[in-house]
Amino acid sequence: MSVINPNETATAWKAHTREAAVQLYLSGADGDAAALVGARVAGFPLSLSVAPATDLIDPEDLAGSAAAVVQVDPADPKSMKRFEQLAAVTKTPLIAAAYEPPLALVRQLVRAGAHDVVPLPLDIDDLETSLLPIRDQIKRNTASAQSAHGKMVCVIKSVGGIGATALLTQVAIRAAENEARFGREVCLLDLDLQFGNAAFQLGLRPQLTFFDLMEAGGRLDGELLRATTTQHTSGLRLIGAPQSLMPLDSVNSEQIIEIAEIAKREFGTVFVDLPASWTNWSLSLMAQADLVLLVTELSVTGLHRARRQVDLLREQDLASLDLRIIVNRFEKGLLKTVKPADVQKALGRDIAYTIANEPAVMHPAIEQGVPLYEIKRKSAVGRDIDQLEAGIVRALGRER
Repeated sequence: MSVINPNETATAWKAHTREAAVQLYLSGADGDAAALVGARVAGFPLSLSVAPATDLIDPEDLAGSAAAVVQVDPADPKSMKRFEQLAAVTKTPLIAAAYEPPLALVRQLVRAGAHDVVPLPLDIDDLETSLLPIRDQIKRNTASAQSAHGKMVCVIKSVGGIGATALLTQVAIRAAENEARFGREVCLLDLDLQFGNAAFQLGLRPQLTFFDLMEAGGRLDGELLRATTTQHTSGLRLIGAPQSLMPLDSVNSEQIIEIAEIAKREFGTVFVDLPASWTNWSLSLMAQADLVLLVTELSVTGLHRARRQVDLLREQDLASLDLRIIVNRFEKGLLKTVKPADVQKALGRDIAYTIANEPAVMHPAIEQGVPLYEIKRKSAVGRDIDQLEAGIVRALGRER
């Protein structure tokens, strides 16, 4: 029995779940079936229950099982009835097993809900052939469920050089620190393939970068993607931009979306720093985003270029995206020349967040790759980033 030590944090504990097994309901363990006891087939452990082919099977006994192999005696109507009743009330995949099953029986069992029918006595190869599609479907379902819980935030800029990456790295640091308290992770994917410098601004020197993910091709999976990340002291995981200039058109939409989906499965929240220049893959990726942050500056030029970005999204049928406008390097004096009403008129939406212009705090933090509060415990820019991070959490529906 385990007890929780109140002096330990929740992150010190990890839940352990029972491994899904394949249940065998056979009238005996003769022949090859005896060799299956305690074995693993298609990656699943096997559990044998020996009972007459007419004994009712409690659907509750199948809870958490990967599949069940149920023996059927075609000469006994009670046996067939047992299988049909079980198939009608359980979602666990059922594989029927019978001695020399004729084609008519196979069809009857499939109509009753059998995923497959295998001959008796059980053979490992036959059973594995039947279980492999079930295994693959379980993997797909698990991946879809995990991906559904993962969230992606894309950051775009009205123009280069407005501090969007510096803002993003600091927000991602705060998010990683806060999410860690709930056992969740945060990843930053720097897709500014030609001028990305998120690694520099985090004080990191990645050994592997986005280029290595592209080189992996069909070998790409969650383990490889995680191995490609570099971890910041805050817990933030970074997949850095390539060290050498990489043509934007050398990447295709399918590759990018696959990488993003894997990242969402591996990490709770994925921030994506997109290049200033649009491509088919960047638009395709942003169409998958749960939240889009458009970083601009409060100037006539900045608002004009931000409007062009908003117009492009509308033209690409992406107007339904959850888009938030962020004014970076904000100073109250700017409101003398550009009014909030001007922003509404120019962009067709209000400013969601403003980030104070405090170069004396932001620049040292970037140069040292540390959170803002390590430079100055309390600052206007730090407070604004905290508010932005909290707003992102609300937009993504995260519970804290």
